[in-house]
Amino acid sequence: MRILLVEDEAGMAAAMVAVLEREGYVVDQVTSLAETLEAARLAVSDVVLLDRTLPDGDGIAAIDDIRRFNPGVPVIVISARGDIDDRVAGLDTGADDYLAKPFAMEELLARIRAVRRRPAALPHRHVQLGELVYDMRNDEALVRGVRLDLPRRELRVLAALMRRRGRTVLRGALEEAVYGFDDEIQSNTLDSHVSRLRKRLSEAHTEVEIHAIRGVGYLLRQAL
Repeated sequence: MRILLVEDEAGMAAAMVAVLEREGYVVDQVTSLAETLEAARLAVSDVVLLDRTLPDGDGIAAIDDIRRFNPGVPVIVISARGDIDDRVAGLDTGADDYLAKPFAMEELLARIRAVRRRPAALPHRHVQLGELVYDMRNDEALVRGVRLDLPRRELRVLAALMRRRGRTVLRGALEEAVYGFDDEIQSNTLDSHVSRLRKRLSEAHTEVEIHAIRGVGYLLRQAL
């Protein structure tokens, strides 16, 4: 799952990124309204964690534009402005949840899980191709009901391909789905992940295949 974290306080941001990445999330961290809108335009996020007090304005002013690029994405406001009027303003502006600082990281993780369980955030809860089912809510792949154990990067590749099954996914789109903005990506890194994923899918008898479209990207389809 990919999270967009909008937080300009360096210490807080570092602590949150460390916890979220330890939980297996891909995290894009930005520090301003302008960077938030650019991040929303460039990549599809599963959850947005949005601070209010940013250098160039109130974070909640970006909610409508975030959803213009990522329709239906859950937004959790995280802010030191925790008075009732501030909470009401954030929720009335469109936030799905409002978490006042300071907070326990365990509570933040629980709030993320909660907004992901809401139906509006899950337009396609399960996606199936051949014997392979991808559970979008829990971010896991199942083969005939048995969980397929995949490393995080390979799981993100599979999620992106399953969302667009039967269609070619551009290399750039795959890289955006798998890596954070600050990750260094070697030229053959994505290919290595795809190669290992292809082998695992074959060994699990999923009846699906990943085809390389030379110079363009990859295509996931049911085996013939």
